Parts: sequence; structure tokens; C-alpha cells
Amino acid sequence: MIQYALKCNSGHSFDSWFQSAAAYDKLAAAGMVTCAVCGDPQVEKAIMTPRVRPGRTVESRTTVPASRDEVVNMATPSVDVEKALSELRRKVEDNSDYVGKDFAKEARKIHLGDAPERAIYGEAKPEEARALIDDGVPVAPLPFVPSRKTN
Repeated sequence: MIQYALKCNSGHSFDSWFQSAAAYDKLAAAGMVTCAVCGDPQVEKAIMTPRVRPGRTVESRTTVPASRDEVVNMATPSVDVEKALSELRRKVEDNSDYVGKDFAKEARKIHLGDAPERAIYGEAKPEEARALIDDGVPVAPLPFVPSRKTN
């Protein structure tokens, strides 16, 4: 797994994990990497600082930050991002139909006019999503895993 700092054209910064550098490149090339805040598909890697363990002094063998402001936990997402993702989830769930694992089939039917046009969300395998994109079906990945609903 690899974590990248990402930035969209609107200036939003966020982190995301990928299986590998090649997996990121493949998803980005397919347009499947979008801003976690605004959904902008124009995302690029941002400059990242390396994770370095604090140095050790000879006397104490540990170093203590001069102030609390110097302690940064890179694994903790910012409150603003959490709020934005929570609001996005609420809007998607309130204004869309959950179609579960039938997402690819239902999206294609809507695109072809075989089903009523409406906003949907659900789950699709990567190859199903790629096929939809290749066929011009407008889809975008969600920056969260949908809650599984039972009908």
C-alpha cells in the first residue's frame, strides 16, 4: 500500500491510499481518482514530506517537541475533510437510489434509455467501471464505501 498526498484544480488537498504506484497511475489514467472534497476529476499528486522518525539525543535517547504544535499525526484526517465527506455521503444517500451490486447494469440501462433517468449509487468491480467509462456512461467513484442497504 502507498499513501499519496493529492490536490485538485480547485486547491483542495487530501490523502488517499492505493495498492501500489502502478495502481494509482492506472486509476488516474481511467479518470477514477477524484477530489474527496468537491469531486473534481482533475487531481494530481501533491508534494509530500517524507515520514521520518524523530532523532535521538545521546543523553535521553528521545527528543521532545518544543510545543504541541510541532506534533502532527499524518494518519488523522482533518475535521474539515471528515465533515465534507459526511455531508457528501448524506447528500448522495438522500438524493440517489441505492442499487447495490447492480450499479453497472443499472447505469448502462439508464444511459441507453431502458430505465428511467435518475441519480443512482452502488458498487461496481473495477473492470465494470472501466467498461462504463469506455462506453461513455457518466460515472464517478465515491470517496466512501456505500452503506449496504437491505431491501
